[in-house]
Amino acid sequence: MDIDFKEYQLSSELRGHEDDVRGICVCDNVGIATSSRDRTVRFWSLDPSDKRKYHSSKILLGHTSFVGPLAWISPNAEFPEGGLVSGGMDTMVLVWDLRSGEKVQTLQGHKLQVTGVTLDNEDIVSSSVDSTLKRWRKGKLVEFWEAHNAPIQTVIRIPSGEIVSDTVRGLSVMPGVGIISASHDCTIRLWALTGQVLMEMVGHTAIVYSIDSHASGLIVSGSEDRFAKIWKDGVCVQSLEHPGCVWDAKFLENGDIVTACSDGVTRIWTVHSDKVADSLELEAYASELSQYKLSRKKVGGLKLYDLPGLEALQIPGTSAGQTKVVREGDNGVAYSWDMKEQRWDKLGEVVDGPDDGMNRPILDGIQYDYVFDVDIGDGEPTRKLPYNRSVNINVPSVNFAEVYNPYDAADKWLLKENLPFSYRQQIVEFILQNTGQKDFTLNTSFRDPYTGAIPAKPTFKHIPKEKKNLSMSELETSRVAAVVKILKDTSHYHCSSFADVDISLLLKLLKTWPPAMIFPVIDILRMTILHPDGASLLLKHVENQNDVLMEMIEKVSSNPTLPANLLTGIRAVTNLFKNSSWYSWLQKHRSEILDAFSSCYSSPNKNVQLSYSTLILNYAVLLIEKKDEEGQSHVLSAALEIAEEESMEVDSKYRALVAIGTLMLEGLVKKIALDFDVGNIARVAKASKETKIAEVGADIELLAKQS
Repeated sequence: MDIDFKEYQLSSELRGHEDDVRGICVCDNVGIATSSRDRTVRFWSLDPSDKRKYHSSKILLGHTSFVGPLAWISPNAEFPEGGLVSGGMDTMVLVWDLRSGEKVQTLQGHKLQVTGVTLDNEDIVSSSVDSTLKRWRKGKLVEFWEAHNAPIQTVIRIPSGEIVSDTVRGLSVMPGVGIISASHDCTIRLWALTGQVLMEMVGHTAIVYSIDSHASGLIVSGSEDRFAKIWKDGVCVQSLEHPGCVWDAKFLENGDIVTACSDGVTRIWTVHSDKVADSLELEAYASELSQYKLSRKKVGGLKLYDLPGLEALQIPGTSAGQTKVVREGDNGVAYSWDMKEQRWDKLGEVVDGPDDGMNRPILDGIQYDYVFDVDIGDGEPTRKLPYNRSVNINVPSVNFAEVYNPYDAADKWLLKENLPFSYRQQIVEFILQNTGQKDFTLNTSFRDPYTGAIPAKPTFKHIPKEKKNLSMSELETSRVAAVVKILKDTSHYHCSSFADVDISLLLKLLKTWPPAMIFPVIDILRMTILHPDGASLLLKHVENQNDVLMEMIEKVSSNPTLPANLLTGIRAVTNLFKNSSWYSWLQKHRSEILDAFSSCYSSPNKNVQLSYSTLILNYAVLLIEKKDEEGQSHVLSAALEIAEEESMEVDSKYRALVAIGTLMLEGLVKKIALDFDVGNIARVAKASKETKIAEVGADIELLAKQS
């Protein structure tokens, strides 16, 4: 089939956001609005001196977490220059007046992240992860619906006046035809308003996040696979490659395309020759793509930078002959576990195996039958969920992970990602649906993912009922349920409270349950600390009795450590910084806490790294306020250790560098920092390809030069 189509080229880049650009709103011919993970909304106006370029004319500040969906309010009596509606992870819908750039309405009512906003005449309709739709009129909630049993991801109004919502990632009107949808299953579908599927478009290789159509009949989609794809008559006619996830893509009225990327840049693409970027800009973008792809270089079929570093060999194997592939320089190297000697033996560099083996997905150096993209919402990045349903197979370069059933897979993954176990059944059903195991029944011969035992019947994996002296009574179980209910109702934290026996029970479980089973207790404690009454009651118990919190820290940081315990333990301590009544306790135990978690900077678990860096940054701010020079020196040393670690995750290194800069600027340890050659660390950071690392590196270098 011949398709008349003129290819799009880069026209301009809109730079200014400090994190992922998540949403785009085309504001008639007035300009473009963008939302970001950096908590801001930016309005971009055409540059009067260069009609192909835009400049940031307004920055709208008001959200307290990342901002997602946007909607345009055309100019009217109330908004002479137009307005914007934005929704965020902070559960709020905000209304902005573009003339002043000020927030004029705050619409509160959703319990979880707002995922979609649309206008219905003068009303605003919003959707949320809390599975509800709400209608707002003149700043007031006038109606709500609970039609879905799952998180709603998007909502639109169609020309006939109906509101359409769904659990897919994106919806858009196809004029004169119906609705197009973008989905987690990597496909795009065109639907008649009767619900009939008219066409399916296949071409993306990961979650499709956004979809839009143009009067010309073209469709554009944005995906986790880094491409914005352009479709005509159901066929992909062009793929626009990006250096990161494409969160959103929209058409301008003239047919140009706007894309939002996870690298923090908004890009305009055009088919008009007079609007194409100049040769230097095109070369710069080609170089940026080349550098990005180099960072994703494959070795023997494996993504080099997806492989764990040598630190992964610090974790013992679980069975004789188990194979692990790690990154050494520019190579992937395979190791085998010697059970008798309890060590990893080097096998050699990774080489390509049989085609059928290498076509199977690989995660962390291990080959699986499936590796799924899982989007949990709440502003979190897409997670990778591995799963095997076949027997063990060895190929020359890598091996398949052990076989386990969907429940084992879900449990291990939730622990690794530090996600609530309330997701368990949902993850199991997701696995069954996407692997075709429709008739699966639990096989009790599978190993328990926590104890390694083979249960004769289903067991409680976290509540140790098999240990009578540790088991909870029915009354205690009901008290834990009551605590969880209070914690879930975040909108009433200002007026809800805990019974004293609730906190006593949590501390009892924290003290008596063994490390292998204590994770859920720490997790409840972590959330309790965020509740004003919970934090106050907990402090009273800690001051009046033995310090169970310090016992918990010692328990989770003692070898052998469990990543889930370690991660949740750090997060619990970090949450204490939100309540000033805990400052004295945190300062008093600073040395013990930092020493207990000191090895976390070299953890292979990136979430542990990030949580530890956050703890360091919080301590830096607290000890500056307390004018504690000795404590500041301790924190500086820990932060420098993180900053010097080459394999450190970007956000972790960034927070450590911010801690260093803050201590040098406002603390008492600038001379000590200079003695540690902080200038060299700053120069290395300044040369980083990561913008935020480079910027804070430049700031620290300037502070060092000013001495």
